[in-house]
Amino acid sequence: MKKYKHILKNRKDAAEKLKDVLPMQKLKDEYWEIVAVSSGGLLLGSHIKGRLANDLEYLFSEAITAPNNEECEIARVSESEEIVINEQLVSAFDIKYDYIYGEAHRKHEEQILSCIYQYRKGRHFPSMKDKIVLLVDEGSESGLKFVTALKTILSMKPKAVYIAVPVLPSDILELLEPFADEVFFLYDIDDYVETSLYYEELEKVEDETIEKLLGE
Repeated sequence: MKKYKHILKNRKDAAEKLKDVLPMQKLKDEYWEIVAVSSGGLLLGSHIKGRLANDLEYLFSEAITAPNNEECEIARVSESEEIVINEQLVSAFDIKYDYIYGEAHRKHEEQILSCIYQYRKGRHFPSMKDKIVLLVDEGSESGLKFVTALKTILSMKPKAVYIAVPVLPSDILELLEPFADEVFFLYDIDDYVETSLYYEELEKVEDETIEKLLGE
């Protein structure tokens, strides 16, 4: 674990290094849609995009946590109300599906719709039908953000879906690879702890920054 600590300076450094493994000319020529799955991923995506004309979007989603443990994410819901459930945790804690679907609806109505109105001024997430999509995030602990985004995007019937992520757990890489056309990454780590450990700095992404990036 220690050898991976602070292997990246910040999101800009991670983006520059990802550009070395991403097919940047294809990304430009084929006009890939860059879709972030978190606010940190949005900033990372903006650094990958740079001055390219490619669109940069943010697919909102919210965690559904265990009834008695707000730190334990058992499922996730996207802005199109696609739900991905961690079946092992749900079974282990004997959590009812009615609870998950109820929480998914509540999180969608109270939090996701609020984000859509605040950050995209009510604009719906665009269709990705027949488009080439690059999903981006700064890291991944459980993989649920990526899996939820994959389920949402694949339901739109895109031409292809790729993933770009600087660091992720080895087992999550194995989980994602069958569902994406390719996963571009810098480090896959066996004993992954949390994403912030692998960066020297992960500054807070301010609301104004999100609004600006989505308004460009």
